[in-house]
Amino acid sequence: MKNLISLFFVVLFMVSCVSKNMDVENKKEIALATQRLGEELYRNGNHTAALKNLLEAQKTIPNDPYLFNSLGLVYLVKFRNDLAEKSFKKALEFKPDYIRAKNNLGAAYMKQEKWDLAIQCFKEVSENLLYATPEIPLSNLGWSYFHQKMYVKAKTYFRKSLEIRPNFLNAIHGLASIYIKTGYHTQAIDFLRHTLEKNPGAAILHADLAKVYEALKEFDNAKKSWNIVLKIEPDTSPLAKEAQKRLFDLN
Repeated sequence: MKNLISLFFVVLFMVSCVSKNMDVENKKEIALATQRLGEELYRNGNHTAALKNLLEAQKTIPNDPYLFNSLGLVYLVKFRNDLAEKSFKKALEFKPDYIRAKNNLGAAYMKQEKWDLAIQCFKEVSENLLYATPEIPLSNLGWSYFHQKMYVKAKTYFRKSLEIRPNFLNAIHGLASIYIKTGYHTQAIDFLRHTLEKNPGAAILHADLAKVYEALKEFDNAKKSWNIVLKIEPDTSPLAKEAQKRLFDLN
C-alpha cells in the first residue's frame, strides 16, 4: 500500500512537471508569434503597434538577441536613438557575433553624432567577410568621416562602397556632397549629370545638383532642379519641404 501511495505521488509530480513544461513552451510559442507580428508591423510602417508587440514578447523571452535588434530598429524610427543604442548593445551582449546588430548599433551612434564609436562599429562590420552587404557599412564610414570633415577618408570609403554596388544611392549622394562641400563644383556637375542619366528618379541627386547651381549662381538651373525634386518627392517629405523653401528664397 505504501508503495502504491508513493507511486501515486511520483506520478502526480511528473504530471505536474509536464504540465508546467507545456505551459512554458506554450508561452514561448505565443511570445515568438507576437515577436514575428511586431516585426511584420515594423516592416509595414506601423511602428507603435510593432513596439507594443515586441515589448509584450520581451516579457516571456527577455534574452533573445533578435528581439532586441528588432526593438532597436523600432526605436530608431521613433527617434529614440538612446533606447535604440541600448537595445542593440543588449542584442550583442546575448550574441556577440551578431553582425547585423553591430551595424545597427553604428547607425544609432550616427544618429547621436557619436562619430568615433560609429566608425569603430562600421569598420568591424565592413571587414567581416560573412556580411552580405558591405557597401552599406562602407558608405556609413564615408558619412561618419564626412561629418568629421575628414573628406579624403570619406571619399575613399564612398568609392569603396560604389566599387561593390555602383548604383548605391547613399554613397553616390555622399560623394556628391564632398564635391559640393569642398568647392569642386565642375566635378560635382559632371558626376551628378552622369549619374542622373542612370537614376533620373533619384530626388536627392537632383537636390544636390540644385545646390551646385546655387553655389555657381546659376539660379534658373537651380530652380529647374528643385522643381524636379518636387515632382518626384511626396509633399510632406523633408526633401520636398527643403525644395519648397529654396524655391521661395530664389523667387
